[in-house]
Amino acid sequence: MTTPDHSPLGKTTIYADRYDPSLLFPIPRQAKRDEIGVDGNALPFHGLDIWNAYELSWLDTRGKPVVAIMTCHVPATSPAIIESKSFKLYLNGFAGERMDSRSALVEVLERDLSQAAGASVEVQLSDVSARDHAIVDLDGTLIDALELDIDDYGPPKSAYLHADETVVVEETLVSNLLRSNCPVTGQPDWGSVQIAYRGPRIDAAGLLRYLVSFRNHNEFHEQCVERIYVDIQRHCGPQALSVYARYTRRGGLDINPFRSSAPGSPGNPRGARQ
Repeated sequence: MTTPDHSPLGKTTIYADRYDPSLLFPIPRQAKRDEIGVDGNALPFHGLDIWNAYELSWLDTRGKPVVAIMTCHVPATSPAIIESKSFKLYLNGFAGERMDSRSALVEVLERDLSQAAGASVEVQLSDVSARDHAIVDLDGTLIDALELDIDDYGPPKSAYLHADETVVVEETLVSNLLRSNCPVTGQPDWGSVQIAYRGPRIDAAGLLRYLVSFRNHNEFHEQCVERIYVDIQRHCGPQALSVYARYTRRGGLDINPFRSSAPGSPGNPRGARQ
């Protein structure tokens, strides 16, 4: 079965050091999309999930270890997400494998990840010393300094969201206070979120209360971002909207879901906590 309780999460694990694609554990997206009223055949958003893997290593043809940072793009249209611990175990399996070249490894990764997700997954490998791994803050106005009394930490309460229809703006709001929990282990997932929109001005205080109300909520990263997107769209009515969350890494992996009313891909800015 492919439900979270059947995944490797929260279970004693043997860390194999040889290649094994059967370790990848897909979880269908649709069950959680049903909860927020999203039809998988007519998604109300475009987007992708950007994964960065910082613990990828393999052997060259002479047996010398090679390391790299892997980035992969999983489209939001894929029928499944890939459970993160299974992803880590799968990547760890390359540690004892000799590969003819980087391109040969990329070919294997793209094939296996695409099969698990049920859609075409793109993989890139970069050197650990590459300049594009510099730390960059998410662009936008940080709303975390707002003076608020907050005592609601879950479940997420979309009623906090509202907008002033008399004022139309185009702005980007950012918060570093996003936290949710793994639905299997209960471990916290920490993240920053960027909300860019055009339309009635969203009340920043209500938005911050809403984001904080995820604090004790159990849901995977990708599912949280889709919930945020759908709730803002329904309660605030923007003409254009994108939601981008940058989560801190766990097990050498960070997951960064992006959902938008327009096609496209965001940058991959490594945050200070990543």
